[in-house]
Amino acid sequence: MNATTTRGSLLAALACVLVGGSFTANSLLGDYPYAGGQFLRYGLAFLLLLPFAGPGAAARLRALGAGRWVRLVLLAAVGMVGFNLAVLAAERTAEPAVPGVFVGCAPVVVAVLVPLLEGRGPQRTVLYGALFVAVGAFTVQGWGRTDGAGIAFSVCALAGEVGFAVLAVPVLRPLGPRLLSTVVCGIAAAESAVAGVLADGSGWLRRPDAVEAGALLWQAVVVTVVGFVCWYMGMQRIGAERATLFSGLIPVAAACTAPLVGTGSYGAAQAVGSALVFAGVAAGSGAALPLMRGRRPAARRQRAPEQSLEKL
Repeated sequence: MNATTTRGSLLAALACVLVGGSFTANSLLGDYPYAGGQFLRYGLAFLLLLPFAGPGAAARLRALGAGRWVRLVLLAAVGMVGFNLAVLAAERTAEPAVPGVFVGCAPVVVAVLVPLLEGRGPQRTVLYGALFVAVGAFTVQGWGRTDGAGIAFSVCALAGEVGFAVLAVPVLRPLGPRLLSTVVCGIAAAESAVAGVLADGSGWLRRPDAVEAGALLWQAVVVTVVGFVCWYMGMQRIGAERATLFSGLIPVAAACTAPLVGTGSYGAAQAVGSALVFAGVAAGSGAALPLMRGRRPAARRQRAPEQSLEKL
């Protein structure tokens, strides 16, 4: 791995660990209106990101064609607002592990889908690593009680996680990570407001209490502002296929932070699953290659005396 790949991997890993922590924060927002919470989260993130959008932001936005603007709207609707709504809807009739297992399959889907969209075949190392990550995510979370609706909404959550990466690929280069994060947060805030008014009427937004305000601030400032920018910076450096491998760290981070608020425990299954996730990420992202290459010269040095004796 070169410096660019290493930096990209670290950024993607940090982003996914922060998102994993947000699942714990979500457990503190169970009584807060969904759409209102999303509006506050993405609206605040938009305001915080706006000064850091970068020079020439307005010109870059004007240069986008209608097709790319549609893609940005879909990215916010599917990968952000829709994803969170699908997880919430799934957890009404299914245990949280069920949507978590489906979302853990995102690396496998992206490892196959992105190459197909680009007219090439999947990379074997990435695909095998993605399979390890998916198995590890399943091991960390297990499988809980569910019904048909829970599975259907869990599939929608998987589509949202995949869309968050795949839909961003064509707009990441012209906009850059900071401007892309700023724009999609603004669009997601507007979409959340519309959804809230249509679904909940005048009760879609209320003043949060101290605990809810802390959870919303964490999601807006740390998970969205820092996490989104790190995610897209990482994806810019290592590509969507390898970056999505790190989404396997989301259930690992959630399992590690859940005991802090009394919503779960970390045991042997979580430890084994975490090890599988780390192995899959290391193999698929190429992080294990330097270790393998480091062993080869030693093997060659051991063969050298035998070769010299044969010549003699």
